[in-house]
Amino acid sequence: MGANIDTRSSPPPRKRLRTDTTASAQKTRAEPRLFAPFRALGLITNNVPFVLQTRSHKGATDGPRVHLVTCLGKAWAMWEGGKMGPDAPMPITSMAMDGNAVWISSGPYVIKYLRGKEVDRLSNPLESSLTHILIFGTQLLALTEDGGRMLVWDTDSGELQTTIQFEPGFTAIMIHHPATYLNKVLVASSQGSMQLWNTKTQTLIHTFSSASLLTSPSKASSTAITALARSPAIDVVGIGFSSGEISVYDIRADERLMRMSMQDGGIRALSFRSDGHPILATASSAGHIALWDLNSGGRLLHLVRGAHDGAVTALEWVPGQPVLISSGEDNSVKQWLFDSPTDAPRLLKFRSGHHAPPHLIRYYGEDGKQLLTASRDRSLRCTSVVRDSRSFELSQGSLAKKATSLSIPIASLKFPAISALSYSTIRTKDWDDILTAHTDEAVARTWTMKDKRVGKHVFTVAGEKKKGAAVGSVKAVCVTACGNFGIAASSTGVVTMYNIQSGILRRTFDIGPCPSNVPSRFRPTANGKRKEERCITGLASDALDRVLVASTLDGTINFFDFHTAALEHTLVLPSAAVSITLHRDSGLLAVICDDLVVRIVDIETRRIVRELGGFRGRILDLTFSPDSRWLVTTSMDSIIRTFDIPTGRMIDLFRTSSVATSITFSPTNDFLATSHVDSVGVYLWANRAQYSEVSFGSIVEDDVVDVSLPSMQGVAEEEALEALSALTVQAQPTDVFVTPPQLDGDLVTLTLLPRSRWQTLLNLEVIQQRNKPKEPPKQPEKAPFFLPTLPGVDQRFAPEQKAAAEQKQKETHRLQRAAGSAESVFFTKLSEAHESASSDYEEFFTYAKALSPAAMDLELRSLVTLDALQMFLGALTHRLRSHRDFEAVQTFMNVFLRMHGDVLAANAELQRALETLAGAQRKESERLLELLASSLGTLGFVRDTM
Repeated sequence: MGANIDTRSSPPPRKRLRTDTTASAQKTRAEPRLFAPFRALGLITNNVPFVLQTRSHKGATDGPRVHLVTCLGKAWAMWEGGKMGPDAPMPITSMAMDGNAVWISSGPYVIKYLRGKEVDRLSNPLESSLTHILIFGTQLLALTEDGGRMLVWDTDSGELQTTIQFEPGFTAIMIHHPATYLNKVLVASSQGSMQLWNTKTQTLIHTFSSASLLTSPSKASSTAITALARSPAIDVVGIGFSSGEISVYDIRADERLMRMSMQDGGIRALSFRSDGHPILATASSAGHIALWDLNSGGRLLHLVRGAHDGAVTALEWVPGQPVLISSGEDNSVKQWLFDSPTDAPRLLKFRSGHHAPPHLIRYYGEDGKQLLTASRDRSLRCTSVVRDSRSFELSQGSLAKKATSLSIPIASLKFPAISALSYSTIRTKDWDDILTAHTDEAVARTWTMKDKRVGKHVFTVAGEKKKGAAVGSVKAVCVTACGNFGIAASSTGVVTMYNIQSGILRRTFDIGPCPSNVPSRFRPTANGKRKEERCITGLASDALDRVLVASTLDGTINFFDFHTAALEHTLVLPSAAVSITLHRDSGLLAVICDDLVVRIVDIETRRIVRELGGFRGRILDLTFSPDSRWLVTTSMDSIIRTFDIPTGRMIDLFRTSSVATSITFSPTNDFLATSHVDSVGVYLWANRAQYSEVSFGSIVEDDVVDVSLPSMQGVAEEEALEALSALTVQAQPTDVFVTPPQLDGDLVTLTLLPRSRWQTLLNLEVIQQRNKPKEPPKQPEKAPFFLPTLPGVDQRFAPEQKAAAEQKQKETHRLQRAAGSAESVFFTKLSEAHESASSDYEEFFTYAKALSPAAMDLELRSLVTLDALQMFLGALTHRLRSHRDFEAVQTFMNVFLRMHGDVLAANAELQRALETLAGAQRKESERLLELLASSLGTLGFVRDTM
């Protein structure tokens, strides 16, 4: 996480404790105060090849488990187990698996992970980056970025064993271990040649020249080896070149056995089938996968065109199964199943995301679990916040079949990129619920989330088709809150409303000519005989379908009557309106203006109520919080700002590493989602106000904090959430009004303990008799030694007190020593309170109330001397006169008199203490009854008169 969590002992400034100026605030601020990085969504893989591992368990009936490790930039993901690796210091360049361990190369380091946690790190002493790693028995081999050296580490000790330097003119880019070759590896170069090295003796065994590996020596100088694969046959490897040529080569005989070639792009991956069928799969940089029959001299069996929308990065057959796994730069991993050796493969499973950065994201529904994301890859996806496996792309029809018949990529048949979208979930089970506008298209399309596909209707914005009338493209769309109508607006000023269920045109809104008070620099110009065309940039309808709001590029906000389509009011802005966003519950309309100001308009009064500025770049997107109190914006200066709408002040801002193109706030108020210009993922930021109280004082631009984007699932995010939960417990705001121990001296105060505590103490004998065991417990053969404990609810040991008491009583007689050690904490506190002239027995009763009923019963039975009985009677009398702990004193008195009533009656010296206690008890009981009667009378009067 880019924002460093403050690990100092002092908590962040709280709402009531913030008395210092901005200097103290800047001292404690190390991260944005409102939003903490949480996690990233939609990241599957990148251009680094994945690592495949299969595991079989004895007695398993469901086949081997396939573990797939893909690279996510600085992090990696294991898809079978769902485990994620924490962020590496630099982007990952290569990965490998060794048993339960995952090895990655990142910059000059090779890092080992076990169960997703870093356990070892090897460092390149040359401090140069490493590009390719290979686990080779107990050795780890790595190539330097310049291709001039190969480093060899011992994985057990972590020591660098040796460094192999290649000759000039040989730039190593890949390491491969042929099967059954002991201590020997193949090293491929960007010049098209290979070398066989013995890593133990550090000797070069043989050099395979590019002339023998390739067909034409003239191409050899500029053709690099881009893929190596191990064959089921001993001594045979597959070699792929950047020219698209493939060689099946016998390295023992130094002879090429077969030659194949792919026409489109260079070879990116190779893999031999291992379940007995001699088939070679190859993948190209154009996204195609080819299957070759090796029994027929390398005849082409099948060519899967457009298997991926980008270059294929890795290709692996699952050992012993007719399943091929491929990954591509289009952020997807796919499994291909072969029903028979000669049949074409069919797509079995896949996990994918956007392969171009999303530019428009919006939360879908009211539960905050789904996001609608649109990207330049011309797709509309539903991204799940809860689980990545629930994400999907909304279908645009049977494009794959059409693309195959026409031999063109699927992407060329998709709709143009989405430029605007709107939805309503009210009638999602009945008909289409999403409406989208597309770049430079004159129609708006409906979609259905229930069926996960494009809808039935296409809405045009031509209006009444007149000869020679300009059509324009759809710039804004709106689905009404009721879910019955879809509205589309064009760049020529035409606004049409359709019924989503039937697709029938219901109404047309006329924007009219440009008002005369619009500044001349914004006024549209008429083209010849045609009237001036006013481009509409935004549409919104209120929650009750009474008002339709349309913004124009010439800087006006137009209010239409929804039912009559009459233009009721036009609000002229000082600048062009780029887009509008309406919070339907509050009636606040946020307008992004071209003068770097966000203006908030109240659609009831139709006036500007707030102007929010301070932006240093063009404003790209904004979103309201669910309660419409905050407005979060993103702009070209890469800063995400949060404004408090009631005060009009900025309360938070932070700078991300790349510009956020679109933002949306969760309807459940827990997350802010962002999409960025250079990433295919969607990033979630946790709302700190959900976890703790946050200071909402206004801040200035100089308080900006640089924050890294969240990772898929890393240690940083877990630490952030732990910090948030700890913040709630440890840094509670100071309460100005603290309840005193007693509200008034004339009132009777009770304890805060539950009633069951006193009921248990009163009926302890009955409870013990009922819970008496049927047979005595059996003593264990070897009883453990227990430390002596102190009585009370909390278990406390007292070996030091016992040792100190024995040391103090060393010279006394045995009986006196036994009597001294028998005094409990209860009796000690009672004696200290009785001897103190100014004591209020507070410490004694606090301790007594903390004792369990059984411990309190035992302590009362231990009062055996007359002095002890008289001291306890005095304590009860004093507590009654202080008007505190009334029910506790009543319980103690009841149990005490039942236990020692005969002793108290038989000793005349205790008579006076008993009479004093009886007088205090009578007086306090009468006071309590009077207070209760007064309260009941007042309550009855209020109830009868209201």
